[in-house]
Amino acid sequence: MNTYSIRRLYWGLLLLAAPIFALAKQETIRLLSPDGEKAFVLFPDEGKLGEEGITFSVSYGGRDVLQPSLLRLESRDIDFSGPFEVVSVQRRSVDSEWENRLGELSRVPDRFNELSVSLEGPAAKLTLVCRAYDEGVAFSYEIPRQGGLDTITLDDELVSYRFDADYPVWSTPKRERRVLTAQGEYRRIPLSQLEVGAERPLVVEMGEDCVIALAEAALVDFARLSFDADPNAEFGILSSLDGPMTRTVQDKVSGALQSERSEVAKIRSPLPLRSPWRVVMTGASHAELLENNYLILNLNQPSAVADTSWITPGKVLRSELTTTGGKAVIDYVAAHNMQYAHFDAGWYGPEMDDASDATTITVDPKRYKGELDLRALIDYANEKGVKVMLYVNRRALEKQLDELLPLFKEWGVAGIKFGFVRVGDQDATAWMHEAIEKAAEYEMVVDVHDEYRPTGVSRTYPNLLTQEGIRGDEEAIPNRHTLITMFTRMLAGAADNTVCYFNRRVTEKMGSHASQLAKTVCLFSPLQFLYWYDQPLESYENLGDKQVRWGRIGLEPELEFFEAVPTTWDETQVLVAEIGELGVIARRKGDEWFIGGINGENARTVDLDFSFLSDGVDYAAKLYTDDEKVDTRSQVRIETLGIRKGSSLSVELKANHGFAMRLRPEGVGE
Repeated sequence: MNTYSIRRLYWGLLLLAAPIFALAKQETIRLLSPDGEKAFVLFPDEGKLGEEGITFSVSYGGRDVLQPSLLRLESRDIDFSGPFEVVSVQRRSVDSEWENRLGELSRVPDRFNELSVSLEGPAAKLTLVCRAYDEGVAFSYEIPRQGGLDTITLDDELVSYRFDADYPVWSTPKRERRVLTAQGEYRRIPLSQLEVGAERPLVVEMGEDCVIALAEAALVDFARLSFDADPNAEFGILSSLDGPMTRTVQDKVSGALQSERSEVAKIRSPLPLRSPWRVVMTGASHAELLENNYLILNLNQPSAVADTSWITPGKVLRSELTTTGGKAVIDYVAAHNMQYAHFDAGWYGPEMDDASDATTITVDPKRYKGELDLRALIDYANEKGVKVMLYVNRRALEKQLDELLPLFKEWGVAGIKFGFVRVGDQDATAWMHEAIEKAAEYEMVVDVHDEYRPTGVSRTYPNLLTQEGIRGDEEAIPNRHTLITMFTRMLAGAADNTVCYFNRRVTEKMGSHASQLAKTVCLFSPLQFLYWYDQPLESYENLGDKQVRWGRIGLEPELEFFEAVPTTWDETQVLVAEIGELGVIARRKGDEWFIGGINGENARTVDLDFSFLSDGVDYAAKLYTDDEKVDTRSQVRIETLGIRKGSSLSVELKANHGFAMRLRPEGVGE
């Protein structure tokens, strides 16, 4: 049975059956969302910018959040300069819902009104597809066959998003050599100070009751977009496409790809060509944007995988690359409600060496000293009900994928973590999604690491369980950065944060142990990597000084939270969203609720309102907070409380601390 199924369709109309209205010239066309609060307006200025391209604006709650803005296509094959005339308009409306057992919300509303506008210019034909949802608006364009052409080269796609003031944006760093933007640190700056390569989603704060995010959805066989300040508009943000990589060098230490790119021929495609969606997410607050981030999924196609029952979310523990260490990890996973053992870089040789062969088990001696019988460990894991994931660097993946997939299936491997992948240009994007599709054919789940950021394709290929594109715990990031990530990067979808726990960097740089517990709730990922730098004590046999250099997983009582917390959810509510300062998220799985709270640089009291709980149900709750008086390594206090709808609770949080809660209906066992 297809897990991603349409539940109901009340009044959707087939596009071919939609009424067609013949229009002339650049008459203003308005599309409203189902709730009437959002509007996409085509040609809002009645063609004043029409000779430059296609103009549009966006309103939210009666306010123009985007002033007349401009879409312009550059091609050597077709002249897309205007003015365009409207040939016809087709409308349809959809009110549906689909099931997502691998997401933040198990029943996803999918309601929108759509316009398909056929346009014709002096030398070009184009169709603009526009959608207005209650969660925001989006547009995409289609280039049909024309002028005897079967293929087209686009030199660029430029979208100028224009505003009425120099609003603050949350931007990643300038894209340049040796800088990782998708894993970069965020800054709050005026939009006029944006620099090339700002990542999507790009959050723009337009006031106390208006926040938007510029995003991208359904990026499959196209170049990614990124943002910059628009030199031709006083308060403008310009999106453009990544050009083809002309020279690629991979840093031997960090693994980062350092690429030079062409500024022409960014898209080569057969006709007809359909672009990804350009998205404007809208909300009254950062909390509303995050709760409604399923908009990105909705702009993708339903699942192409007919039977998804083999796709297993869960918690993952990384293993040392020795037989002794691997067995200890598998035993720990089996005993502590985890689902996967992961064997990271080095199991098939030096990952940065083009000669390394991922069809062999050849441990990199610079990483690990000891014997690794990986085949025996995979068999042992499968006997114990534990799934195994293997890391493979993109160097081996790109040359060996078709050989590796049937081989890994034969070995009994359940998933692959793609390492140091190429991102950005059309070829890299197309290869990535073809690889994910091929992995689905062999029932392999996928975790894509490094600079890749999601655009909702996991709806179509749900075996893509998670990805990085985040500055995670291995970078020893402070709570403030996590609190920015929660309301920027997480708008795009799941992120593999690689949660640390017993490593010294937690208390020295990152915050506290209770806030680490909270991250499993606050940072959504169907695959949660826990204890990233830690290992079970038994895995240290014959590893010399590794026992000193790495932490060990102990028996601290609060680790019961990691054992209990799910990785996918039925419902999500953002209780507090103060970007960079404080974040509290509640998520439900079945009848249980889990709450994560992370605090920034100022001590505060958090007052929790439990109005989201079910009426008439008494909950047995456990509260996990930081307390230096607790005599354990982690110093986490556990309190047992009785909570019901209408209850209130004040939690005192020191700077860079946090809390976690688990609430179960009374009488429900573990």
